[in-house]
Amino acid sequence: MEYLLLIVGFVLLTFAADWLVDGASGLAKRLNVSDLVIGLTIVAFGTSAPELVVNVVATAKGTPEIALTNVVGSNIFNVLIILGLSVLISPIVCKKNTFRYEIPLSVLAAVAVLLLGLDNVVQRFDGVTLLLCFIVFLVYISFQAKKDMMSADNTSTQSVGMKAWKALLLIVVGLVGLVAGGNLIVDNAVSIAQSWGVSEAVIGVTIVAAGTSLPELATSVIAAIKKNTDLAIANVIGSNIFNIFFILGLSSSISPLPVYPNFVVDASVAAGSSLLLWLFVAFSRKRELNRWAGLVMLLCYAAYVFSLLA
Repeated sequence: MEYLLLIVGFVLLTFAADWLVDGASGLAKRLNVSDLVIGLTIVAFGTSAPELVVNVVATAKGTPEIALTNVVGSNIFNVLIILGLSVLISPIVCKKNTFRYEIPLSVLAAVAVLLLGLDNVVQRFDGVTLLLCFIVFLVYISFQAKKDMMSADNTSTQSVGMKAWKALLLIVVGLVGLVAGGNLIVDNAVSIAQSWGVSEAVIGVTIVAAGTSLPELATSVIAAIKKNTDLAIANVIGSNIFNIFFILGLSSSISPLPVYPNFVVDASVAAGSSLLLWLFVAFSRKRELNRWAGLVMLLCYAAYVFSLLA
């Protein structure tokens, strides 16, 4: 039964991601905004729902250390694994705003977490500061959406594509399916691993750490397969920004978050991952993430996990 439910989880995850990508693209066309804006907002927030639930519940139950490890670990997985796989499938050409503003903002967010945790606890004041940064990010996205709409009006572009209600329905059903499929995979994969005698440390570093990022993984990979590379990279960058500014900000506002022994290393890897992404784009001729960059990202994650296990 566990093997069957694991397969069901992967099937549900694949179909749900397909629905979410189609719905997000349809909504972007209907609203005359770019896939990048939709990816940075609706899709990024939706795929970050597992992290949000885990963090709020963990903080409320008095286990706040989980909240910090969840956000840092998810952000590392998002860049090195999810974006790495997406780029292997289809190279990504970054838009000017993505290179100039959005990727640097994700780097700044990761560095902020590292600095805030240097005094061994992320305080409530730190959480409020992160939430204020999140508001600034929303203002920036609103400006971008308005700019897209004005550009569409100036070129007399008419809204095309699927009906708005259908696009929203696909997005909602897709997000619900992603969360449900992800839970099925994590729960049954943990049970199978335990039955094989795999240690809890290995399970935590691999299955559980990646579990909350499965929605982002499925969404970006499906988007890359469909050549919707704007959505693939926006989902990762947007999720990382949401994870730190909103989810970690909200969690630490509820209760101060004590750092754990390996925090500085993990937070440094998270910041380094985002910086590596920016450097790959900065030193490419066409602001392109090519397949060799994706391979380097995957190898970096493998080295990181090996160092943890060692």
